[in-house]
Amino acid sequence: MNFYFVDDDKNVRNILKILVTDRQLGKCCGSSGNGYDALEDVEALHPDIILVDLLMPDMDGISFVEKVRDISPDSVCIMISQVASKDLIAKAYEAGVEFFIQKPINAIEVEAVIRNVIKSLSMHRKIGKVQTLFEAEFSTRGKTSDSSSQSESFQGRLTGVLQKLGIIGELGSKDIISLITFLHDQDETLEQQTLGSLLSRFSENPKSVEQRIRRAASTGLVNLAHLGLEDYSNDVFNEFSNTLYNFEQVRREMDYIRGKSDRHGNVKIRNFLNALLCYCENV
Repeated sequence: MNFYFVDDDKNVRNILKILVTDRQLGKCCGSSGNGYDALEDVEALHPDIILVDLLMPDMDGISFVEKVRDISPDSVCIMISQVASKDLIAKAYEAGVEFFIQKPINAIEVEAVIRNVIKSLSMHRKIGKVQTLFEAEFSTRGKTSDSSSQSESFQGRLTGVLQKLGIIGELGSKDIISLITFLHDQDETLEQQTLGSLLSRFSENPKSVEQRIRRAASTGLVNLAHLGLEDYSNDVFNEFSNTLYNFEQVRREMDYIRGKSDRHGNVKIRNFLNALLCYCENV
């Protein structure tokens, strides 16, 4: 994994470089003391993981992360800051930050967060590679006469996943099944279109459909968090907490349930649906 550091404090940048190198977490491909110079580097280097300070002169960390989404969408951003404002932290997550770490730097915490990010990133890349191989093999074979039975098999796998998440009885589960099955049958993904435009094909009120899907996906997150609290080695928890969901958000929901946090974990619907599609196509 290649790391890039953005912080106006040179000492912080040096600490992070030493930590990543000494703990053998990856390679440091660059660093900068301001957002504008960092954006030029990121566009050229496309680092895997970027650690960025929230409060910097000229360009704040949230604005930086929003711009990174456009020029290097595969880069994962971890934000570091002394600020404990819930509003700013919420805005950071909305901008696309995967994790938020409080200063002063705690080496154990930073290492744990980075290792979780590496694990999640590696898993998503493996799923992407499997999907690419699957699509290549499928295109060479062509569509066979048993495509109907394949679709039924796919829908069975999809239903099985929703049952394991404990959301098959939710109103949004029917919408999820219809949407994911449609994408599978049409050989499409959400990367090719907006969620709103896709849902408008199924309903005159796509916002209501999106809300039902969001509630169902969020219920799945809560159910996983409870499974993890009861048994951290639970097969369903280990299978889906880092594939269909962002593990950091599952962990935050676990902290909420234990009373250690006043914020629930959240679900990025596009990521959840894309991951669900990839999983059901490749299991």
